[in-house]
Amino acid sequence: MRVRLVLEYDGTDFAGYQLQPEHPSIQGAVEQALGVALRHPVRIAVAGRTDSGVHARMQVVAFDSEPPIALDRLRAALNGLLPSSIGCVEAEEAAPDFDPRRTPHRKQYIYRWLDRPGRSPLRARYSWHVNRRLDEVAMAAGAANLVGQHDFTSFRAAGCAARTPVRTLPRIEVLRVGDEVHLITEGTGYLRHMIRIMAGTLLEVGRGARPPTWVGDVLAARDRSAAGKTAPAKGLTLEWIRYTAESTPP
Repeated sequence: MRVRLVLEYDGTDFAGYQLQPEHPSIQGAVEQALGVALRHPVRIAVAGRTDSGVHARMQVVAFDSEPPIALDRLRAALNGLLPSSIGCVEAEEAAPDFDPRRTPHRKQYIYRWLDRPGRSPLRARYSWHVNRRLDEVAMAAGAANLVGQHDFTSFRAAGCAARTPVRTLPRIEVLRVGDEVHLITEGTGYLRHMIRIMAGTLLEVGRGARPPTWVGDVLAARDRSAAGKTAPAKGLTLEWIRYTAESTPP
């Protein structure tokens, strides 16, 4: 029986999604809880690994187990076994060939800046605080240079194992939401630290240090040193994953 889980988590206290023997990870916590609930070892497949400190409102994983499984009871058991920073939102049977990474899908991430003088203790784990107002209109103009299919080498961190730096982002927007600025990206796949490097680059535009056209120059350079710094992980959240027949696997 193939089972699909939807997870939500606060990534602050984890060394990322991927299993790491000497550090707490999302994968490690979920596999341990599943092993207790199902009374056999479980290895899960994931739609996409998140970095240390990155959050998820909707992460999708899948695994195989011997039927029958009462999925409502499994969800309840997981929520009793998992750390309080990880929640199982859904548990359902999936098609036998469902692979959360390889089945065509699209992901949305949001990077959040809090751009006011006073900090927010309640949002400190989920946004990057900058103590001056950002120019979200200029940032949006800069981000428009990144829409579509491009070689994103300039936004690729060292150690990235992707076979190609070419990625397609059909949607990139920068919006103001009250005293926050949000960078919204949608695509089928991302390079290592790609969105966080975009966020660090766009911050330079938002502060007025660079014009919006500079973002296009950074993209064309195909050189990581041309871009801004990597933004802190805490501002980034995987918002949703949608599986559609029209999208392309990463």
